[in-house]
Amino acid sequence: MFNVSRTTTQSRFRSIPFNSLLACGLLIPSTQLAAQSVLEEIIVGSSRVEMPLRDVGTSVTVLTQDEIVQRGFLSLPDLLRTQPSIAATNNGGPGKATSLRVRGEEGYRTMVVIDGIDISDTSSPQVSPRLEQLLTSGIARVEILRGPQGLSYGADAGGVINIRTATPNEGLGGGVSVEQGRYDTQQLSGRIGGSFDSVDFLISGADFSTDGFNARNTDTDLIDDDGYDNQTLHARAGWDVNDSLRVEAVARQVEGDNAFDGCFNSAFLSSNDCDDSFQQDSWRISAALTQEQFSHELAYSDNTTERVFFAENSTFFAAEGGLERLSYIGQWRRSDNMSLVYGVDQEKESIDDGSFDRSRRQTGIYGEYQGRLSESFTVTAGARHDDNDDFGTYLSYRVSGAWVTDLAGGELKLKGAYGTGFRAPSLYEISYNNGPFARPPAADTVLSEETSGGYDLGVAWATENGTYLEVTWFDQEIDDLITFDLVGFSGYVQQAGRSDSQGIELITDLPLAMGFRLNGNYTWNETTTPEGDQRAFRPEHLANLGIAYQNADSRLRVGVNVRSSASAVDTFGADLDDYVLMDVNASFEVITGLTVYGRLENALDEEYAEIPTYNTAGQAAYAGVRYEF
Repeated sequence: MFNVSRTTTQSRFRSIPFNSLLACGLLIPSTQLAAQSVLEEIIVGSSRVEMPLRDVGTSVTVLTQDEIVQRGFLSLPDLLRTQPSIAATNNGGPGKATSLRVRGEEGYRTMVVIDGIDISDTSSPQVSPRLEQLLTSGIARVEILRGPQGLSYGADAGGVINIRTATPNEGLGGGVSVEQGRYDTQQLSGRIGGSFDSVDFLISGADFSTDGFNARNTDTDLIDDDGYDNQTLHARAGWDVNDSLRVEAVARQVEGDNAFDGCFNSAFLSSNDCDDSFQQDSWRISAALTQEQFSHELAYSDNTTERVFFAENSTFFAAEGGLERLSYIGQWRRSDNMSLVYGVDQEKESIDDGSFDRSRRQTGIYGEYQGRLSESFTVTAGARHDDNDDFGTYLSYRVSGAWVTDLAGGELKLKGAYGTGFRAPSLYEISYNNGPFARPPAADTVLSEETSGGYDLGVAWATENGTYLEVTWFDQEIDDLITFDLVGFSGYVQQAGRSDSQGIELITDLPLAMGFRLNGNYTWNETTTPEGDQRAFRPEHLANLGIAYQNADSRLRVGVNVRSSASAVDTFGADLDDYVLMDVNASFEVITGLTVYGRLENALDEEYAEIPTYNTAGQAAYAGVRYEF
């Protein structure tokens, strides 16, 4: 068996179909908070060091292992959609390109870290994680840091999704699960691990396949199913050399094969007979030394991605990317009320697509003061200096504060944070504009770095019976946004001026009688371009409303979640349809360790589109069995 610790977090309103429910106060995040000492829970996602939630001024949401398993989603993006301020678009089913937008910003401004490894794909047009390739199998905890405040992760970390795999208990333990459902979807997954005196290990794997469905409604010639296969292996091992020193190694491999619609064959004619293959190999080694006042961690990671695209069985594009990172992070604890976090990192990113082969380095150094000025008031203040081979130096910073006091039988928390950052144009963006396919105005554009800044202010109230309420206002801006020219297809251009995203997040978790719990969230998000237009694929209204039940001995569990998206526009400003989806899940522990479960996705069989011309899944039932030992 495996355990991990857990944690939590964060529009004017216009009427949407679903608002009648939300206005009743049932506006909620899906984190099932413990009934006692919610604000004492420990998180690491804000500053990469352990902090109790009461001291954290940034906005952090946590998904625990229990919730991940109960919701049952096989794809990580489907799971993340249930969280505040997260919108996603998918190009036609599992394995297809998926864009995740946190607080209205593009997915390449959000870093994804798995057991300390930055899994960004540098062969992509923008350095970004390939979220469509991530399964939930083996994941025990997810912390989501929202806003341009990833100080210790890097100036370009506009947000961070920090993922941790399971931590084994004493002795040997593991589990295996088998699932099957609509579209001939199948997954076999398992893990085994253990902790023995000073040594522990974990090995997990998953084999996922689906026939899928026709990815685009413009495919009127083949009209075929566009399937996807994924094999993921993950291993972690640790050795406690002594009471102070721990050495750890992590290795991960993901292979994905995907069929899709809308490519160009060797004659540059449109085709729907398209495939792509993806392979990512990554590893990390680290050594952590913990002393009475000081702690240190030195780590090195390497991440290599290979992508190949085929049209009618002939290769039309291939690229390889690499990301190496050497980092040190330290902490000096003067007392329980004051500490300094500091570090340095150097990363080398590279891309090779046959026509160009480039690499560059970026070195960063940072420090953050963390002080509890009184029993109820904590502040942090930090700065980061980055030196990029192409774009020189940049100084970013972050400040935050949290104040907690007793109120009405619970604890009231006021929090706020402000942070800045920058993103250098990617190697692909630069090389494309200098390549043979670029034309004016892109070919005449000398790309410069994007800069960003944002703040949020929030209030939360927590009680010992597990009730949690939170309201957060956020406002963030990006100057000199880099986009692809979708009018003339000339290449990458830079929008002079400021792109803005602001809104309100409402979060609630409410225990009810007889084993029921109500949870959910609502986000109002107004996004604007420098010209004042709404930004594409950013719903102005996002909501999740869920109710969960478990009986007295926790053997029977049932959950229903309703997700709503409204007031979004496409690339050219045309309105997209609003939609409401319902998912239902249930599980029953037959005997100790043996559980049968089922899930009904899109239970109302809603017909909807996230991107024009791309199909979405209809009503789909899945069932499986898992055994834990």
